[in-house]
Amino acid sequence: MKSSSGELTQAAIGSTVERILAWYATAARDLPWRRPDATAWGVLVSEIMLQQTPVNRVLPAWEAWLTRWPTPAALAADPPADAVRAWGRLGYPRRALRLHAATVAMVEQHDGHVPSSLSDLLALPGVGTYTARAVAAFAFGQRVPVVDTNVARVTARVLDGTEPAASVRRSDLARVEALLPQDDAPRASVALMEFGALVCTAREPRCASCPVREGCRWPIAGRPGGSARRAQPYAGTDRQVRGRLLAILREATVPVTADELAPAWDEPVQRARALDSLVADGLLERRPGGLFALPGD
Repeated sequence: MKSSSGELTQAAIGSTVERILAWYATAARDLPWRRPDATAWGVLVSEIMLQQTPVNRVLPAWEAWLTRWPTPAALAADPPADAVRAWGRLGYPRRALRLHAATVAMVEQHDGHVPSSLSDLLALPGVGTYTARAVAAFAFGQRVPVVDTNVARVTARVLDGTEPAASVRRSDLARVEALLPQDDAPRASVALMEFGALVCTAREPRCASCPVREGCRWPIAGRPGGSARRAQPYAGTDRQVRGRLLAILREATVPVTADELAPAWDEPVQRARALDSLVADGLLERRPGGLFALPGD
């Protein structure tokens, strides 16, 4: 149902959310951090691991992480080098350092627990707006809008017939908050997220089987911007070199020399640049005698 101006009415928007919730009830993936027995710590770890990393790669890493460090205090008691090692090949390893720093803050300020208030979550090192809201909603059941790229894409396509902006805006948060039902808002948030991940995808949206296709404005508008952005190349980049350097350090039991790192990459200028960037990011430490080690090793 639309108003005389062509905008979707609140009733139509509410119906759309209800249909997505009905879809979610039968189609949702069984992920351990969504289960009733998931801890706030488990939710926080999952949200940080899932940033720019597919679920299938996160699952085994998350399970291993929670087995080794079942509480924030357990991780805080170990050196950050252990967190970087356990992060393995999930990518963007600074997330491991930030997660470790967050646990130290939790031990110092929150008796070793994940805080429940949005302001306290935002104050943790490495916890941004999205992650704080996700933990508040999914771990503590709070009615706060949670907007990732999936949610932004669903709302932009269904309600506006457009593709979302490159980054989440304040207006996106306000819009999603207005969409959330008064009861069980966290479930609606995760349903929107799952719907964007499995149906209203960036590259190949499943419009033919979409449960909200009748009210969706995107196909009516001609599916503008329907081709996903190409992924940035990885081969030959500094990111690849950094990953290879870290792989050597993760296997090392003692600090290593620059010569021992040379097999990671043949080109010395790029290798040195990548090495310097790892040191600048706090992922490696320079030690006396020209040695390198993971932080706290």
